[in-house]
Amino acid sequence: MPSAKVAITVEKGLLKTVDRWVSQGRYPNRSQAIQAALREKEERWKHTRLLEALDKLDPEEEKALADEWLAGDTWLAS
Repeated sequence: MPSAKVAITVEKGLLKTVDRWVSQGRYPNRSQAIQAALREKEERWKHTRLLEALDKLDPEEEKALADEWLAGDTWLAS
């Protein structure tokens, strides 16, 4: 995937943590460490959004829809 350069400001303590990860060999460089952190944050955000959407569902309504759909399938009747 193509990359783009950006300039960011990072708290000194956080940068020390990133540098420690690099020195420990967890990541080859700062850029890879920060990209991994952003990807993880993105995945957590997607998961949170999914949970929020699921919370909005009405279990009784979903069950009624499932029962209605299943009642129409003849392959389950055998």
